[in-house]
Amino acid sequence: MSRGRLFIISGPSGAGKGTICTRLLEETEKLFFSVSMTTRKPREGEIEGRDYYFVSEKKFLEMKAGDGFLESAYVYQDYYGTPKQMVMEKLDSGNDVVLDIDIQGAMSIKKVYPYGVFIFILPPSMAELRERITGRGTEKNESIEVRMAGAMKEIAYIDKYDYCVVNGELEEAVCRVKAIIKAEHSRVSEDIYELIEKYKEEI
Repeated sequence: MSRGRLFIISGPSGAGKGTICTRLLEETEKLFFSVSMTTRKPREGEIEGRDYYFVSEKKFLEMKAGDGFLESAYVYQDYYGTPKQMVMEKLDSGNDVVLDIDIQGAMSIKKVYPYGVFIFILPPSMAELRERITGRGTEKNESIEVRMAGAMKEIAYIDKYDYCVVNGELEEAVCRVKAIIKAEHSRVSEDIYELIEKYKEEI
């Protein structure tokens, strides 16, 4: 059985990576979403195991000390992390796993799991990105400017990624990411060499 692939999807806030991930999970077989773990309290409507795994700070730090995360970060007085065991079990069983994660987390994963496939989602333009963020109606002008400046800093990391998908039309962007997933399963890898050895035994 072939090992699954780990797909790491990043991009600036408003680029639409979350929407793309949702569509991928709905339309792609054997693809699972890695749910992050956090020490913050659940917000209204959030469900344990769907949105996050909510744990105590003591539990989180115990896992961190035991190398239990692919990556972790301390943000706004709370810890966030990607549980390693859950991801590895899915990959070992031949399933693909997708992560919707920020640049910092993606770069941390790249160091410990270089076999990951890193996909960057771009907006069609900065004007469109501003419009999407403004359209949420939840951001003040100062916050919007901070997000726009942050987006440019994030885009500077694009050369660290394997693929780039511009999310102008959602359907096209989803199709492009699905094509990347399909192509990665045809990439020459250790699985292929094992198959060739099996061919030799059959001759």
